[in-house]
Amino acid sequence: MLQLNIFEVRYLDLIRRCHREGTPFGVAWLAEGREVQVPGEIPRLHPWGCQVLVRELEALQPALFQVRCQGTTRFALDAHEAGPLGVWQGRVRHFPADPEVPIPDDLKHLADPLGRLIADASWRGTTDRLPLYQPFRLDDCGWVANRLAELIPLDAEDAQRLLGEGDPLARLRLIAEMLGDR
Repeated sequence: MLQLNIFEVRYLDLIRRCHREGTPFGVAWLAEGREVQVPGEIPRLHPWGCQVLVRELEALQPALFQVRCQGTTRFALDAHEAGPLGVWQGRVRHFPADPEVPIPDDLKHLADPLGRLIADASWRGTTDRLPLYQPFRLDDCGWVANRLAELIPLDAEDAQRLLGEGDPLARLRLIAEMLGDR
């Protein structure tokens, strides 16, 4: 789950259209530059990103959207350029979907906080407000690693390491390292 506040005119139409049509868009982290467009400044993007779908859109004001998105596939960003309206467009290579990999015994405890979160929300009848989307796969390395990566604070370097790691078990082990759990 990725929550975004969209206020730049160049992205308002994109987000509105993607929400209406159910089409995805890509999110890539800034390596250098600013989130808000500055004339004459060309930001540099990190090489890995994630394709997302808009799950919820709330117009807080006419030119301010709060958006909840669900990640779908990871990608490598091969090239990018500013489109005619300033919306960045890129050529990407999508990574294949993660294979289902059972969580080994030494890492099963990493799924426990997610399980407690889901159980608590289920007991309260608030699963629709979870920062996770179904299906819940607490026994799968890729699903648990990706959900933890969405929930824990990560700097851009760590986020890039995780996005670039194609092996779900290795990705979960990286999360364990980042959490200081060796």
